[in-house]
Amino acid sequence: MKKLLVILTLLFVIVLPAFTPVYQGSKVDTNAKIKAVFIYNFTKYIEWPTDYQSGDFTIAILGDNSSLYKYLSEMSKLKKVANQPFTINVISDISQIGKSHIVYIPQNNSAVVEKALSKVKGKSTLIVTESPGYAKRGATINFTISGGQQKFELNKSTAQQHNLKVSSTLESKAVLVN
Repeated sequence: MKKLLVILTLLFVIVLPAFTPVYQGSKVDTNAKIKAVFIYNFTKYIEWPTDYQSGDFTIAILGDNSSLYKYLSEMSKLKKVANQPFTINVISDISQIGKSHIVYIPQNNSAVVEKALSKVKGKSTLIVTESPGYAKRGATINFTISGGQQKFELNKSTAQQHNLKVSSTLESKAVLVN
């Protein structure tokens, strides 16, 4: 439990300052930085089935979230997911999800979450959202803010339905929902 916190802290302190700042208006989008680190770290504590463990590890962002895309793209140049290089794709429609490992659906696209869940049914795709209540509605992970800090909800039964094995370490850091 403390190990994950130490790893996340070190990653935040060491890796993130190396990124070029991304601006929204006139300020740095630190929320996107934090979410990028979380998303990358989810890959360390979730195991995908064997047929998803070769080729590129693909993270799709549904809609325009240029800050998150920028940070994840920078990370993809420096890191791998297990032994797989990873790529970041911005998609404009759920029909473009394909065989993505992770699909991130920002709050401004929450209206299509239900359709995205239907599209990935039977696939080992991790759906990450940031809209209140979506972990209970079928997303595997949902970002929330609690006490001014970034947190995440985890729906373990949804992960199991998608043949994703979640480590106990990640479970211990999550707010578990059913």
